[in-house]
Amino acid sequence: MVTTEVTNRQTVRKVDKRSNLSRQELLEQYIEPELPVVVTDATRDWSAMGKLTPDFFKKAYGHMTKEIKGKTYTLSQYVDMMMESTPENPAPYPFNLNIKNHCPELLDDLKPEIIYGKSDRINHPLLPNFMLHGTDIYEFFFGGNGASFPFLHVDALYLHTQITQLYGSKEFILFPPEQAAFMYPRPDNDKISQVDVFNPDYEKFPLFQNVEPIRVIVEEGETILFPTKWWHTTRIHEPCISLGRVQLNAGNWDDFTRDNYKSWQQYRPGIAKPALLYAKTLGKLMDIQEKFN
Repeated sequence: MVTTEVTNRQTVRKVDKRSNLSRQELLEQYIEPELPVVVTDATRDWSAMGKLTPDFFKKAYGHMTKEIKGKTYTLSQYVDMMMESTPENPAPYPFNLNIKNHCPELLDDLKPEIIYGKSDRINHPLLPNFMLHGTDIYEFFFGGNGASFPFLHVDALYLHTQITQLYGSKEFILFPPEQAAFMYPRPDNDKISQVDVFNPDYEKFPLFQNVEPIRVIVEEGETILFPTKWWHTTRIHEPCISLGRVQLNAGNWDDFTRDNYKSWQQYRPGIAKPALLYAKTLGKLMDIQEKFN
């Protein structure tokens, strides 16, 4: 178990790695206390493991393209770069694909799914797509040795995070919500830090000296789950393919709704209030449904 009481979360020093967790144990020990965890055996029945390799993607989806820093690459080109990537000459990152849009046939290889809460609200049939603002529910991320995510951040719309390593490992650097005061968010986006976590400028961002990162390597076949408001970034030490999956439950529903409303007021003011009312009503309906789960 995590080496601290829930009421003293700021003293957490490590992320647990757990196997054979029941849904109830996951809920009570990690989801409700808002603590991260690495589940080591969630993929034991996934047909994805051993199938979704760099060679598989190169052969089956090599024609797909992604623009990274102004340059377009095919997935076939990127896989070659990923396999040859070094810390001195890292492949650009990230190359990511929306699974539902580009390869929905692979979703069956990623089951059974982890339900991060009493129900899977992100896939609720009454949740309209416009409430996700283009957020990808399921994504593949490809990266090579020496690459790192371009910024320290909290995920969009205050969604919870799930990352499963399908091939290779990935290092996660996490900062608990209690350290938010040290993050120096961008003026235009309060979920992205201005600080380069791998080379911080302490003269410009002196409070960042107070942070205490929690680092964990998620190995092939393992899944990391952590709640919203945990600041995070990643670094890669070998070729890897990850499944990114956002999660929505009762714990982040209000933050999700408020963030949507903030965006609607700015970009679609005509629907802001009706959409807010709908979201609040839907949340209450889900609360009732979950009582009978």
